[in-house]
Amino acid sequence: MSVQNTLEVVRSSAQVWGSGSGLRSLPTVSKLVDTSTCIGCKACEVACQEWNDLKAVATVNDGDYQTLRTLDAEFWNLIRFDEREVDGGIKWLMRKDQCMHCAEPGCLEACPAPGALVQYANGIVDVNPAQCIGCGYCETGCPFDVPHFSAKTGKMGKCTLCVDRVSVGLEPACIKACPTGCLHFGTKEQMVALGNQRVSALKAAGYAQAALYDPMGVGGTGVVTVLAFGDHPEWYGGLPKAPRIPLAVTFWKKWLRPIGFLAIFGAIVGAFGHHLYHGNKGHMDPGPVGPDEKG
Repeated sequence: MSVQNTLEVVRSSAQVWGSGSGLRSLPTVSKLVDTSTCIGCKACEVACQEWNDLKAVATVNDGDYQTLRTLDAEFWNLIRFDEREVDGGIKWLMRKDQCMHCAEPGCLEACPAPGALVQYANGIVDVNPAQCIGCGYCETGCPFDVPHFSAKTGKMGKCTLCVDRVSVGLEPACIKACPTGCLHFGTKEQMVALGNQRVSALKAAGYAQAALYDPMGVGGTGVVTVLAFGDHPEWYGGLPKAPRIPLAVTFWKKWLRPIGFLAIFGAIVGAFGHHLYHGNKGHMDPGPVGPDEKG
């Protein structure tokens, strides 16, 4: 049995209902990233590539430690490096860039292909390659610039939160590989509590603006992040301060698309009503031709 059949789908792209029974109540799983203890070793990058059997992506040496400039359809976990001048000193800030597994995923909202993007009952947002048409609309709906198109496969690719490991009780591969303990995995409730403990510790250490990044503009995220400079999330590889699903996607999904369906329904009802009222009057059989009418 495939992994996807072992997980209940609560939300699916371009469909009204998921495939779950709704009988089970599963806790939302979550990953905690403590950027204050990340050392940028990239063990999580390697573990992600190996476990998910992703091919190597060509890189360019720009004289810094950045592996790639952006995520890729075949590179789902990227450590971003930023140097910032703070209070007269230089701070080296790192952030784990990956799918945030939003509670209200913009990628899923934007996707027009039924079942190509799904959200499981445990909160994981996944791509179903069998249904993905590679149109790229999911890119336009993601405020974190995560899904990317693969020219090799014609499909979209992004982090699955190692759904195959999680579904059998294991933690994601990146968590397993982290040598500093800056990555943790558990329920959303547990990770938020642990993150808030770290925020309190950072504040006690002098980082007054420390905060837990869990933006409500997308309903909260399955990846929560401890930021020592929580008032400037953009310092961490351009992490958006207040991410939201783009208005164009919301307008299309909640207004334009329903109006389109109503228009189609109205046209069908109108055509049926016209047929009932007028019948075939315009195509009545004139009957046999009389002798006087013959030439």
